[in-house]
Amino acid sequence: MYNINDILKILPHRYPFLLVDKILEITLNQSIKALKNVTYNEEFFQGHFPHIPVMPGVLIVEAMAQTAGILAIKSDNISIANKLVYFTGIDNCKFRKPVVPGDTLILEANLYKKKGPIWKMECRGTVEEKLIAEALLTATIVDA
Repeated sequence: MYNINDILKILPHRYPFLLVDKILEITLNQSIKALKNVTYNEEFFQGHFPHIPVMPGVLIVEAMAQTAGILAIKSDNISIANKLVYFTGIDNCKFRKPVVPGDTLILEANLYKKKGPIWKMECRGTVEEKLIAEALLTATIVDA
């Protein structure tokens, strides 16, 4: 298990764009499970939408991508000091239900295919074991 201090050493993202709070499980080169505690204090809720706050779908996808990036970084044993993981593709993305303040968004990524520096992962987000979003994400590891 990794806490926020560990995640800050793995990902280059920082507030307000760091969207992973804790890693619950990780099996290198296979799968990862993380969580994002969604609070009303998130900056995006000020404008999306003021009277009915909903986490933007694009940020749910970004949270899944960050989770998948952690799996790639840890599996390839790289350092963000000299490498970056770039999100390069998204396929079959679907949103099922909104994510709102107070939700605990569980993020999962499972390796679908890896070829050299290219990672393709099946990702999903759930809240209270209900599917919220899913997508097939592609990323590549490049020199920083």
